[in-house]
Amino acid sequence: MNDISLEPAAPAADLFADFGAAGAPGAAPRLNVADVPVKISAVLGKKRLTISELTALGPGAVIELDRRVGEPIDLYVNDRLVARGELVLVEGVLGVTMTEIVKSGER
Repeated sequence: MNDISLEPAAPAADLFADFGAAGAPGAAPRLNVADVPVKISAVLGKKRLTISELTALGPGAVIELDRRVGEPIDLYVNDRLVARGELVLVEGVLGVTMTEIVKSGER
């Protein structure tokens, strides 16, 4: 089994350039962490509903969330809270600006 060493990001084409077509025996592959996909979620608020409440919703239904207008939203990376932010509208596109980084263990 080869050890994996982390190095600064390299272009994807160069990721395994040291291996040739079949790979060099005994060489440790370079891992490009910049290419690892992550899931980012911006949570505006939460609400618990029963299945019957959910199925009773129709067009125009309003679901009351646990946050108020102007309160920070939570930003999650791979289901882990990492920051808080505010909604912004830039050239007609909705986005998030980070206002606070959440320390590990803080919720």
